[in-house]
Amino acid sequence: MSDILAQIVADKREEVAAAQRSAPLDELKARAAEQDPPRNFFKALTRPKDRLRVIAEVKKASPSAGLIRADFDPVAIATAYADAGAAAISCLTDQKYFQGDLSFIARIKAAVDVPVLRKDFIIDPYQVYESRAAGADAVLLIAECLDEPRLIDLLILATELRMSTLLEVHDVDNLLKVRPHLGFPLPNYTLLGINNRDLKTMTTDLSHTLRLLGMVDDPSILVSESGIRTHEDCRRLMDAGVYRVLVGEHLMRQPDVGKALREMINGA
Repeated sequence: MSDILAQIVADKREEVAAAQRSAPLDELKARAAEQDPPRNFFKALTRPKDRLRVIAEVKKASPSAGLIRADFDPVAIATAYADAGAAAISCLTDQKYFQGDLSFIARIKAAVDVPVLRKDFIIDPYQVYESRAAGADAVLLIAECLDEPRLIDLLILATELRMSTLLEVHDVDNLLKVRPHLGFPLPNYTLLGINNRDLKTMTTDLSHTLRLLGMVDDPSILVSESGIRTHEDCRRLMDAGVYRVLVGEHLMRQPDVGKALREMINGA
């Protein structure tokens, strides 16, 4: 685990402890049970099978880039993405490092019809219930943040709550760790994300997905994340059989995020 990731996880443990004191788990479970059923994030990304499907990300800032977008309106951005053809929305909810907020999820869900992924550093079952109570349809699980027993527990819990999971890896060791658990405990709930950003140097390399592709048993559930900027980047991935991408920082830097996404999907 990189130094920055280790610090984020340490801070997240403190945040979870504070959240548990203010909102007990039983209260969260009751709120989660009151939510409408989750939208099917897995299906939105995998159907149709051989067409580019984009998870478009709502992100104000990041540790590597600092402030990305000053005129930040999460609902307007998500609406523009959905109108431009996004298959799903990814919403950063971490406050300290990404200037996100959990409240963004419900606001975005009220404005768009596509599924919404809560992108955060999920390390505790409390956060999975918290995500569902907030209306999230899917959660991100980062293999670099989780030992194998905890990862399995979180996969089971997310599935019990009928939420999809985007299970993210960067290095080979973590890909090997998660491979046996893809499709567990039930098929059609978990997607595999390969993060092209090196968590030690924070640099991105699109070729990283292509280098690890041969180790992926089912490319139809693979999502390439980070470092994707153009239609040509998407075409390069599609030519290799990768039709699902997550794009955030590039789109967030564009004056018209909807136009930028349409150009990425369809070509200029």
